[in-house]
Amino acid sequence: MARPPKSAGKGRKLSNFLCFAIYSANLAFGRAYKPLLDKVGLTYTQYIAMVALSDEDELTVSALGEKLFLESNTLTPILKKLEQMGYIDRQRDPADERQVRVSLTTGGRKLIEQGLGDSLIEATGLGGEFPVVQATVSRLRDNLLQHTQAGNAKKKH
Repeated sequence: MARPPKSAGKGRKLSNFLCFAIYSANLAFGRAYKPLLDKVGLTYTQYIAMVALSDEDELTVSALGEKLFLESNTLTPILKKLEQMGYIDRQRDPADERQVRVSLTTGGRKLIEQGLGDSLIEATGLGGEFPVVQATVSRLRDNLLQHTQAGNAKKKH
């Protein structure tokens, strides 16, 4: 069987896949964050959970999970560890005992206020383009989620 000419597969080069560019950028961010977070004994997921709580405190576990795109069975062990470390408090919601509310402790807030990832903004080399790229990637994510949800809704009908 003859192989197709190399030009036939040009569109399938790994470097042409936006999804791979974003995936590999995510891995690069993880590598860049690791030494910073290792110094304070956190994983990236623990750190972003705390950042999310610094935006909006006293979230339910499910609301925090939605914000982070994590299922509660993934998030709960992360939150338990953060609580053991003294960075967050978890309390049953008095209005609805089924809900657990999560908030930063004073120590957790102080850690986030250190701005651990601030140096990485410069490391991206994007300069003034940084907010534009961040907004574009967020819009891309939202569009893909909307498309996926619309597709799932069509399958149910």
